[in-house]
Amino acid sequence: MLAKGSAPWIMALIALCVLAAIAHIITYWPYMGSVAILGLALLIFFVFFFRDPEREVEHCCSSMTAPADGKVVDIRGRKVCIFMNVHNVHVNRAPLTGKVISMEHKKGGYMPAFHKDSERNERTHTLIDTEHGIVEVVQIAGTIARRIVSYVQVGDQMDRGQRFGMIRFGSRVDVTVPENFDILCKKGDKVTAGMTIIARKQNGSEYAQDIENS
Repeated sequence: MLAKGSAPWIMALIALCVLAAIAHIITYWPYMGSVAILGLALLIFFVFFFRDPEREVEHCCSSMTAPADGKVVDIRGRKVCIFMNVHNVHVNRAPLTGKVISMEHKKGGYMPAFHKDSERNERTHTLIDTEHGIVEVVQIAGTIARRIVSYVQVGDQMDRGQRFGMIRFGSRVDVTVPENFDILCKKGDKVTAGMTIIARKQNGSEYAQDIENS
């Protein structure tokens, strides 16, 4: 399965490959063959990058799952920062069940997403009203395409693990953890969106089930 909104990228490369191949056959221009090969290589990369695998997620309310695939690069107080490398799935998922009450997109700079100053980059702040309080998820774009795509809007209800957007190419996602949750992840951990439990409600009743699912 490919991520929502990836079709224009894929179709453009398919068209490039086909046109370059036809031009090479008709005109025998060597460089058109190279263009076709380069386009095919990019097409393979884009299909890999825009993949969006189906995942079985548990819709429990006593634990928080990672909003992004990648590596935990920092934990600042109640904020967990996850860096998505180019080989990670870039579709983001809701960390807790709740209602989207605010979305704010901000323009910004060009810092690498793993850099501590990348919070000044293009980013989207999403506030989710959960039964445990307001949770903020910040999608931070990187240096290349810097394009954040949202799948939801204000007023939408989301289940934990539901897709809510993606960031194209190098990027980072920060999420705030409610005060009554214990943070389980640590810096350097690799996490999977909608699957890896990064925090659990204190004295949560679904602890045993969550450990098994994680």
